Amino acid sequence: MKYWTGKIIGGAVGFYTGNLVGLVLGVLLGNAFDRTAQRRFGGDVAEGSLGVLQTTFFQATFMVMGKIAKSDGRVSEKEIELARHIMARMALSENQRLEAMRLFNEGKSPDFSADAILADLGEVIGRRVTLAQIFMEIQLLAAYADGQLTVNERDLLHSISMHLGINRVQFEIIHQRIRAQMRFSEHRRSSSSSATQASSLADAYKVLGVEADVSDAELKRAYRRLMSQHHPDKLVAKGLPEQMMQLAKERTQEIQQAYEQVKGARR
Repeated sequence: MKYWTGKIIGGAVGFYTGNLVGLVLGVLLGNAFDRTAQRRFGGDVAEGSLGVLQTTFFQATFMVMGKIAKSDGRVSEKEIELARHIMARMALSENQRLEAMRLFNEGKSPDFSADAILADLGEVIGRRVTLAQIFMEIQLLAAYADGQLTVNERDLLHSISMHLGINRVQFEIIHQRIRAQMRFSEHRRSSSSSATQASSLADAYKVLGVEADVSDAELKRAYRRLMSQHHPDKLVAKGLPEQMMQLAKERTQEIQQAYEQVKGARR
């Protein structure tokens, strides 16, 4: 019923006029309202345009990843390995893997401009803010493949965020959350010393996007909001390529782990 409000109201008003023509016109006008509302508020993508959005997202992911890898003048082995690692996590077929690598190589060519593909991506994403954020998260992980973020990489990431309607403040929030996520994952792989545990807990709060003094109720709301935003099925319905569902699953697992650590510490 989410996008039937216009049709119902329009039909009711038309029916009130007392004739069939009014009813039909009311439903048609209501349908136009519903279609506008769906585009504006980022509902699920219509079947016909879903393939276009998924294809554009896939192409932009690896083209821009290649552009970021080359932005500091050279492509490191770590950056190439990260691209391959993401492809492996996506369980691509051989043909899909070859296409992803071709796109990555195209993106890192000296004369490649990302403006066109980013303009296309921004157009098909529209107001689906979550998809834009997921794209930025992937590119931030790519930028940090060699352990640091250069000035050129930061400038390129700012340009990418502008194409997707993400302002500087929003970008920095995503940026800091990804940095916390990387540290949190590293802490979980390292020793369990008290200092490491304290640092891991601090990053767990940042992964959830909250301060350490939030109430339990606020903590739970933040957790549920992030889980809903990164739910794989919801993201695919909005246009995330199905091959990237595994990445979304891993993101929800990290959010879950951060929440469990915070809950455990609060007990």
